[in-house]
Amino acid sequence: MKLVLLLLIGYIVGSVPFALVIGKVFYKTDVREHGSKNLGGGNTGRVLGKKAGVAVMTLDLLKVTFVVGLAALLFDSEAVTAGAALAAAVGHCWPVFARFKGGKAVATLYGFLFGLFVFEGYSVLMFLFPLLVFLLVLKCTKIIALSSILSSVAIVVFARLTGGSMPVVLALAVFSALIVVRHKANLLRMRRREENKVSWI
Repeated sequence: MKLVLLLLIGYIVGSVPFALVIGKVFYKTDVREHGSKNLGGGNTGRVLGKKAGVAVMTLDLLKVTFVVGLAALLFDSEAVTAGAALAAAVGHCWPVFARFKGGKAVATLYGFLFGLFVFEGYSVLMFLFPLLVFLLVLKCTKIIALSSILSSVAIVVFARLTGGSMPVVLALAVFSALIVVRHKANLLRMRRREENKVSWI
């Protein structure tokens, strides 16, 4: 029962649409009506500017870190921690508070990785390595979708090679697959060389 409650809390916390909240409260703008119409930091930055985009990314990251911390407090199990983080990611992608149309799970992946560092004793490199990959790809291409996909794949390989537990590696693989699926439209646009490049980063 406690596990089910944790997963439900993870989903609900993950469902908090910070892009929608920040857009409506501080900018009187619904980001779902502009740009890619996505409730994520990338689209928020494109529509509302760098400060709003970074704020949304940070808050989306921290909501998953909170769930990871709660799981670590209640259970001594990395499998449960990974499951709770995935529940939060599902909430982020299909939020109950925003008609089940949310973000693309990128910030939630980094929230999981940051939580592993803070609460589960993993090396900070688990967080910094994919972030470095993300920033390098972004600097070279200016395409957030490509940066997100490659960094999510890179962390699966990195975690496997550096001794990450099987539950964590499997969870990261699910995160990566989810990120790829959520960027399907972006991949099609990249194939046609029509994907928008960011100017606010």
